[in-house]
Amino acid sequence: MSASAIQRPALPARRRLLAAGGWAAAAVALTVAIAPQAAAEPRSAAPAAPVAAPATVGTTLDEWINEALVVMERNGIPGTYDGIHRNILRESSGNPHAINNWDINAVNGVPSQGLLQVIPPTFAAYHVAGTSTNITDPVANIVAACNYAADRYGTIDNVFGAY
Repeated sequence: MSASAIQRPALPARRRLLAAGGWAAAAVALTVAIAPQAAAEPRSAAPAAPVAAPATVGTTLDEWINEALVVMERNGIPGTYDGIHRNILRESSGNPHAINNWDINAVNGVPSQGLLQVIPPTFAAYHVAGTSTNITDPVANIVAACNYAADRYGTIDNVFGAY
């Protein structure tokens, strides 16, 4: 697969969800700025007919990203290796078991977790069928975070800071 962005087909069922705010340090600002909209909009997860993916089999960051890109391509979720890798290094330094226990999400009982620091409600809402339901599973975490980023920002490639 090439490193160019994957084109996402029009998905009318896709809607924005910000369950308890954003990730990492921007959580407070994101929660204040968007929380009123989140309550008014219905929740929507992955595309209506997601394509199942194999279980995570890789053991390195490179393998996890490449596995996630295959799942993303099958499900019309845009993103590139470089965009995913850049965000993972900023969010978790590549630790799939990283947990943020200090920000507003943690204070509210929903700490950001995994490679791309997803909060559990956002992971559940943007989970892609066929991937693990474990938030710290590297491929499931990447795919759910990229699904969220696609819905909110167009692609994970457009994210250059805490989201």
